[in-house]
Amino acid sequence: MGKANDSGMEERPEWDNKVQYLLTCIGFAVGIGNVWRFPYLCQIYGGGAFLIPYLIALVFEGLPLLYLELAIGQRLRMGSIGVWNSISPLLGGVGIASMLVSLLVCIFYNTLLAWVLWYLFHSFQDPLPWSQCPPTDNLTGYDAECVKSTPANYFWYRETLNISTDIGASGSLQWWLVVCLASAWCVVYVCFIKGIESIGKVVYVTAIFPYLVLTIFLMRALTLPGATTGLVYLFTPDWEVLKNPQVWLDASTQIFFSLSVAFGGLIAFSSYNKERNNCELDAVLVGVINSATSLYGAIPIFAILGFKANSAYNACVKENILALTNHFEISDQNVTAESYDPWLEYLNRTSPSEVASLDLRPCDLQTFLDQSASGTGLAFIVFSEAVVEMPGSQIWAILFFTMLFSLGLSSMFGNLEGVLTPIRDLHLLPAWIPDALVTAVMCLMAFSMALIFTMGSGNYWVEIFNSYVGSVPLLIVAFFEIFAVIYVYGMKSFSEDIYFMTGKRPNLFWKVCWKVISPLMLLVVLIAYIVTRIQERPTYGAWNPAYELFPKTEVKPYPDWVFAIIVLLSAVPVIPIPLVALYHLISCGIKRSSARTHLNPCSNEGFEIETRDEQDQGAPQVESLHSTKII
Repeated sequence: MGKANDSGMEERPEWDNKVQYLLTCIGFAVGIGNVWRFPYLCQIYGGGAFLIPYLIALVFEGLPLLYLELAIGQRLRMGSIGVWNSISPLLGGVGIASMLVSLLVCIFYNTLLAWVLWYLFHSFQDPLPWSQCPPTDNLTGYDAECVKSTPANYFWYRETLNISTDIGASGSLQWWLVVCLASAWCVVYVCFIKGIESIGKVVYVTAIFPYLVLTIFLMRALTLPGATTGLVYLFTPDWEVLKNPQVWLDASTQIFFSLSVAFGGLIAFSSYNKERNNCELDAVLVGVINSATSLYGAIPIFAILGFKANSAYNACVKENILALTNHFEISDQNVTAESYDPWLEYLNRTSPSEVASLDLRPCDLQTFLDQSASGTGLAFIVFSEAVVEMPGSQIWAILFFTMLFSLGLSSMFGNLEGVLTPIRDLHLLPAWIPDALVTAVMCLMAFSMALIFTMGSGNYWVEIFNSYVGSVPLLIVAFFEIFAVIYVYGMKSFSEDIYFMTGKRPNLFWKVCWKVISPLMLLVVLIAYIVTRIQERPTYGAWNPAYELFPKTEVKPYPDWVFAIIVLLSAVPVIPIPLVALYHLISCGIKRSSARTHLNPCSNEGFEIETRDEQDQGAPQVESLHSTKII
């Protein structure tokens, strides 16, 4: 591990090499959402048509923000709080807001890894436990809840979560989830035990392994029956959907959150770089690789979903053929999957009442393809069901959940680093306390707070944190980041810093994006996001076996006390921004007032102080801002 030795500053760790740094940034940006969120958006928003707003958001919003964070972190060589406090003490709250968001995301994000570990442990069983319903206690049948839904649904909602029917019914801690959560935090701590020195070694596995698995899945998925159907469904564009403003909003938020900007993790990682480093190239590489990974991951996902839809369609047709042949006493060989539609049309013409009495299932391939799922629903239900149908299902399940764990672990590095680096840089703790102990205490605190997610209502709370902690607060933080660098620190000073680091000044594209396009897009997305959220009261889907439409989830509005918590989760992380600014303004006012109160009008000293104040007020602002640079 190298050390930076700047004059007048304490030595700062550095990456061993450029590859470590890039893999860490890529691993932070490429997370679980690339696998289970991006394909879902493509599915519901016109397939290939969604790529147009997605790429526009990447070029004009994502890459400029990513470049700005990597550059400012590399130049000032501090964590998020130190960076914004150096630019202006009034903006110190921006760094605190980033740290709070990262802490809250850490708390719930590692719960996802705990769930992944639970599925990974069970992937070694033969048969897979979500492939069939468990028998009743008296062994005379199968569990009624499982029979009414599906084995995959039952294993997720009952065996894994033991979910309650309402968010207000917390239930008790599920010991198996507590063990998995503790295991996930132990893995994170071991990877963090020596800071970026140990992280730099781990990312060689966590950042590269998912690409290996995706490639294996791609080669296998393309050979499955129905894979072509899924890929056609993915890439067939529906241009009409581009008229929907929600498509553009979701594309902007997806690229923003996918790149992991405004968390503070990227600033922390780039602060361990050498000052002379081409951060522009780094930003373009990380951004393009992140988006390419989303598309690359969508191909095997949709190929397998096409295989699943094809299998479900064939099973539906076989079930209906059996019902028809038994009722009309037709030979099994006469009605095949290929001749099913003509036979059904013929029987509907000749015996419509009898066909209606059979209560046949509607079998439509397009309907099975349209059964979209996102997040946990895609990973733990839809994809788990698809894996069951594949030969050698245990191997594919192990590979899939190991890949998810690697993706999530890489993202956790950035989230936790966004908390730990500011604590180290601000020297909030005595120097004699080792970093390993600070990391251990932070992991223990986060684990303790995350226990709420291991209760019966835990899944509902994960959805709340996922929807509200990483949305409005991050958009606000990102807007203030651009404002701080371009309009407080100054474009001229920032350009000179980039010239010092890369040997060339930012071109016209970057300047126009930073000054106009990116902040405007952020403002529009923020306002549109808030407007769409407040138009209707937020709801959640409750798993209730007594619901009349079960196995569909019962849509319920959040209780008032939960709604209040949602508002707090959206507002509390960004409250430090105005509070810190107000504190410094009041402090400066008090100091200035105190200095003037003690002036002696008959003293030359008093005249000199007054003259100095007037000169300071008239001094060019650029000079005072430029003095904040760390050379």
